[in-house]
Amino acid sequence: METYEALLATLALLMGVSWASGINLYAALLVLGWGGSTGHIVLPDELSVLQDPLVIGAAGLMYVIEFFIDKIPGMDSLWDSIHTFIRIPAGAMLAAGAVGDVTPALEIAAGILGGGIAAASHVTKSGTRLLINASPEPVTNWSASLSGDLLVFSGLWTALKYPEIFLVLFVIFIVAVAWFLPKLWRFIKIMLSRIAKFFGLAQTHSNSTQDTTAVTAAEMQENYPVTALERLQQLRDKGMLTEHEFEQQKKQILKNNSFQ
Repeated sequence: METYEALLATLALLMGVSWASGINLYAALLVLGWGGSTGHIVLPDELSVLQDPLVIGAAGLMYVIEFFIDKIPGMDSLWDSIHTFIRIPAGAMLAAGAVGDVTPALEIAAGILGGGIAAASHVTKSGTRLLINASPEPVTNWSASLSGDLLVFSGLWTALKYPEIFLVLFVIFIVAVAWFLPKLWRFIKIMLSRIAKFFGLAQTHSNSTQDTTAVTAAEMQENYPVTALERLQQLRDKGMLTEHEFEQQKKQILKNNSFQ
């Protein structure tokens, strides 16, 4: 029974720190460091360094900075972009430390799993904030930021105190993310395309897309194969078509013309 409870606690801690790191790493470090230093939670030896006052102070300072930046539309998305290279590796490291003194293979496996979970929660958070930033009003932005902080604190507390409940909620989170991320990714691509067009970065891509789509199936079925072939060659010379794509469309034009 004790082994079962210890396994649940370790699994909940692993999932919890990984998930929380992807949303707000510094809040997660504060919960673990403060909780361990005050005796409210017992951390594995590998994570005991988080109880050091220097670590708690640094995490607290960064949390305050993020607290204010996260309330500014646009700046929050920039902050999230930068922290892609911080939250995910940190989530992997915390997950590896959460399993305690185990074999290197199990520690590496925990790190890989933790990095994946941190990436999922980070992408979900940053994509949702990008979606919210499309709206000019600041109320939703502030509400989302405060909700994210509250979610991290309450989620980690649940993982540490009630691991069974947290694991059930975590499974629900994974199912929701699997359903939500494809829809969110389509929106992110639209937003990035608009941003690129705003700064003039998508002009070349837009022109090349227009030129490429100009060679449509309707054009290939017309009685002017020479014109279509000349257009194809121009696109290839401009680098808008690969040699393989050029040959494929050339064969299609000649084939369609032979049936007419």
